[in-house]
Amino acid sequence: MGYICPRFKTRYTPCMKRFATLFLVLAAATGAGAQKVNSNNPVNSDPEAKKILDAVSTKFRTFTSPSAAFTYRIENAQGKALTTKKGTVVMKGTKYHVTIPGMELYSDGKTSWSLDKSANEVTVKDVDAATGEITPQRLFTNFYDKDFLYKLNGEKKEGGKTLLEIELTPTNKTRPYHKVYLWIDKSSKVFHSARILNKDGNRYSYSINSFNASTKAADSEFVFNAKRFPGVEVVDLR
Repeated sequence: MGYICPRFKTRYTPCMKRFATLFLVLAAATGAGAQKVNSNNPVNSDPEAKKILDAVSTKFRTFTSPSAAFTYRIENAQGKALTTKKGTVVMKGTKYHVTIPGMELYSDGKTSWSLDKSANEVTVKDVDAATGEITPQRLFTNFYDKDFLYKLNGEKKEGGKTLLEIELTPTNKTRPYHKVYLWIDKSSKVFHSARILNKDGNRYSYSINSFNASTKAADSEFVFNAKRFPGVEVVDLR
């Protein structure tokens, strides 16, 4: 059984918490949605790394309704795999729909829904009132530009691609993680994969298996439909 929030009696399964952690780590540095790259980046960051990250962010904003298939993996300090799952994400402006085994996340830009299929329970929040709202768009835009020091470590070959490795260190030392590594496709300037090193020794990896810059997604794709899940319990935190 997942954790029961004493105030709201809301269940959060380990799967949900781990997946949320992965997105939130990468989303930690910005507010909701894409925004202009600001000039407040830490002064000791590598300007070459910033050029690459800015190029990725700028290119992503040209996509109308992108989608991706991804794999996320959790390992312990010894490198043993604890969890490996595959999922999909569809985005449109500030809207998104994430699907992984046992869990779905929806947002129409104003409201977010987190569905725990094993409990047949959906938690509803206002986006602007949800602390640390999971926003996949931030992963592809300038999440890096406020609370991280970053540097370009070099490049490597993988699957016929040249990947640029960027190392990020949080300036807030109270974060549960101490390093984030990003790999960017040098040719396409598209995000390829990420690795987060937690202080507890666990390692969170996230990789893009396929990416479509333009998906025909109706607005209904981003709204939870209770009719698809008969008897679902709704926990409304708005």
